[in-house]
Amino acid sequence: MTPKAFAAAALALPCATMDIQWGDDRIYKVGGKMFAGTDGAGSNVSMKMSDIAFEALTESGRGRPAPYMARAKWVMFDDLAVLDDDEVADWLKTAHALVAAKLTRKARVELGLPA
Repeated sequence: MTPKAFAAAALALPCATMDIQWGDDRIYKVGGKMFAGTDGAGSNVSMKMSDIAFEALTESGRGRPAPYMARAKWVMFDDLAVLDDDEVADWLKTAHALVAAKLTRKARVELGLPA
């Protein structure tokens, strides 16, 4: 997957936004809460995962626990270019849904997300 395709897939999700933080990292958010991010070059990518996906990806070696965010079940991939587009798009949808589900009911209603 290319960094441009990653950005397009992330921003295509409902109410998704992108901020540049911590230098030049691209951080994708829903309701002001992070669900994915890339480094400035777009080669490293991290995203929120379900408990099962976190275990499967980190134990298999496909990804590694994301620094500072592993306790929240974030996985880091060191080379976005070798990842399958459809698989990454699916992970992004899941990450977005996991984070959106944690927003308050009021915030979800204001954003037009399912309450």
